[in-house]
Amino acid sequence: PLATSFEGRHGSVRYWVKAELHRPWLLPVKLKKEFTVFEHIDINTPSLLSPQAGTKEKTLCCWLCTSGPISLSAKIERKGYTPGESIQIFAEIENCSSRMVVPKATIYQTQAFYAKGKMKEVRQLVANLCGESLSSGKTETWNGKQLKIPPVSPSILDCSIIRVEYSLMVYVDIPGAVDLFLNLPLVIGTIPLHPFGSRTSSVSSQGSMNMNWLDLTLPERLEAPPSYADVVTEENRESGLAPVSAFDDFQRALQGPSVAYIQEFRFLPPPLYSEV
Repeated sequence: PLATSFEGRHGSVRYWVKAELHRPWLLPVKLKKEFTVFEHIDINTPSLLSPQAGTKEKTLCCWLCTSGPISLSAKIERKGYTPGESIQIFAEIENCSSRMVVPKATIYQTQAFYAKGKMKEVRQLVANLCGESLSSGKTETWNGKQLKIPPVSPSILDCSIIRVEYSLMVYVDIPGAVDLFLNLPLVIGTIPLHPFGSRTSSVSSQGSMNMNWLDLTLPERLEAPPSYADVVTEENRESGLAPVSAFDDFQRALQGPSVAYIQEFRFLPPPLYSEV
């Protein structure tokens, strides 16, 4: 597969086509045209549809004094997204310290370049949001706070010289101390989420629906078939004839050469319930 076209600070992935026209006694005519390549990433896969979550806690110390902890827990619905989508962030921030803190969320793009056994890494801010300030003893809850993904390059994960990765950082800005941060990996794809969810979930839901249908239609208790004596009387069995009314209906329903073929089996009794 070809890596996605990309322009980075220390390297790039570019594609172009060249054409030449050779003419007798004249200089050749040359043309060069660039084009873009996308290595498709389908986010409708189980690994990219799995939720991402984490929890962290931090206790602030100032000389011999120790304040209460600051706790952070965050969760997003899935790992894979496409540009233009909004990430719904579910988070809970509890401030038991003596300082004023601010919860924030940021999307970062990390570019890694490999050449001659060396690596250079560049991290760029893509999008961010800021929550309300939390005083001591306060708690803030994000019930699906949205952070929109701007138009960015898809993730590049299978190239040997360039990698482009994304991450969502939910963190607590603590003045005068190291911030408490939680890093959730992201994959920016090219094929958006199917409106009915992933193929796996649709198949499983279809299977469960079919099983529910079977539960509704299957009887709770199997009933035994009627006995042979209830269908054919003793007099008919001795004479080898079926009941007149039943046999007349049978002949009228099957008028034709097939009647003679099946007459040999028309008086066989039904199977026993134990056999079934």
